[in-house]
Amino acid sequence: MRSRAAAYPLIAVLGWGVMFPVLASALNRVDPLNLTTARYLLAAVVLVAILLLREGVDALRPGARMVEVAVLGVVGFAGFNVLTNLALEHAAPQQVSLFVATTPVITQLVRWARDGVRPKPLLLGLSLVALLGVGLVITRGSLAGLGQFGVGGLMMIGAVLGWGIYTHGASRFGGWSPLRFTTLTALAGTAAMLAASIGADAVGWQHAPAAADLVAVTPQLAYAVIVGAVIAVLAWNTGVQRLGAANAALFMNLVPVTTFAVQIARGYRPEPVELVGAAVTIAALVAANLANRPRTRASSLPGASAVTDPIAVTDRAAVSAR
Repeated sequence: MRSRAAAYPLIAVLGWGVMFPVLASALNRVDPLNLTTARYLLAAVVLVAILLLREGVDALRPGARMVEVAVLGVVGFAGFNVLTNLALEHAAPQQVSLFVATTPVITQLVRWARDGVRPKPLLLGLSLVALLGVGLVITRGSLAGLGQFGVGGLMMIGAVLGWGIYTHGASRFGGWSPLRFTTLTALAGTAAMLAASIGADAVGWQHAPAAADLVAVTPQLAYAVIVGAVIAVLAWNTGVQRLGAANAALFMNLVPVTTFAVQIARGYRPEPVELVGAAVTIAALVAANLANRPRTRASSLPGASAVTDPIAVTDRAAVSAR
């Protein structure tokens, strides 16, 4: 029975792992901000339709929590997704995926900063080991490669920090369904992305895509919306319910593995030091999740909380442990 339940988070992480190379390939035709906006405009339509069918029009009203929802949507949805797509212009998909895999640890650090709840020393140590592994992949073991960390790495640090804040905030919406929180914050984030895209196009920072460009990236957009933002999320939520957050979180470490596999299948040949760095990062993150498991057993089934993407879902495991 548990092996059957494990198929759900496995489907989710495989879908998310493939998504980074898919999005990277679309950046050849559409600017990162416009690509992100187009993706979430479509995803928001799907989410709103599902929410209306399941919970009715009243669920679209945030009430007194409008400001909080808007802030979390802008920081989480807009901040994470825009910065990730921008980082894909400066870093390879496999490098970006390793940063994404560190978000459960980042969420613990956000909790420490905001709530004063100190993580276990072992968790902090393992997070440093994980970042060391990321550094090996990016620099390929050479100090001369530190320049490659640059803009892309800084963007991903900002991205995962934003998503950690978003997920920490999600713990305050226990009375809402995951679908409702996801949809309303997605709408806020999409509105921010749309405004930013219009402004960036107007001042010449980027160029509005032509119809031919959007047609050219239709397969990538279809994958990112249908698989990445709908199927994978539903599969993950089912897995979290059946396995518990702590056990499901372990599957997130397969995201960079999947991304590396896709890149290798496309012809990329990683150097041995990159494989060592990836293995170090994944092993440290698995150990960090295992170190957190004793605190999560008391509540193996998560309450109503928001999970929207690979980051939010993984971080939800960390939030559930509180």
